Amino acid sequence: MEEKFMESNIYGYARVSTRDQNESRQLLALEAFGVESKKIYLDKLSGKNFDRPSYRKLTKILRRGDVLVIQSIDRLGRNYGEILEQWRIVTKEIKADIVVLDMPLLDTRKKQDDLTGTFIADLVLQILSYVAQTERENIKKRQQEGIRAAKLRGVHFGRPRKPIPEKFYELKEKWKRGEISSRKAAAQLQIAQDTFLRWVRGQK
Repeated sequence: MEEKFMESNIYGYARVSTRDQNESRQLLALEAFGVESKKIYLDKLSGKNFDRPSYRKLTKILRRGDVLVIQSIDRLGRNYGEILEQWRIVTKEIKADIVVLDMPLLDTRKKQDDLTGTFIADLVLQILSYVAQTERENIKKRQQEGIRAAKLRGVHFGRPRKPIPEKFYELKEKWKRGEISSRKAAAQLQIAQDTFLRWVRGQK
């Protein structure tokens, strides 16, 4: 019985963080390659959350001979080990091909029957995966150093502090004389009781 020929599909995958909502650059690159918009899977993730529902869905429908197109190698994972593992799953277990648009050497369609080419592609993959992880770690380190330096300069992070109204000083004196409770004073200022007491401590 002859094996039924199944036409291969070309899929695209894009990933952005919720802080950087601009996915258009990746989508345009995938469409320019020839990926149909309906076959592009997109995940938007926060910095701490790496649950990728669209990527999981994509790997379930990928079949042998299909092509997965990504703009850059770090779209496959957050770190060196994760990138290599996803590359292995797609190319070795599923036996689909991967095309990395910003690195032409990482195109497994061209390396199937070329041992030297396969070796070079694997070597480039490992180097780029390591570089991608190192760059992310350096960016995070620079951000932390920038925050520390800003705090030393007195820059306040988070929500702006509520300004202390003039009425607070009058109510503080009444509270100190026992003429009003901290709860009632806070209610008149329309703030939390803890905030009133914190303001009192800060005025000492």
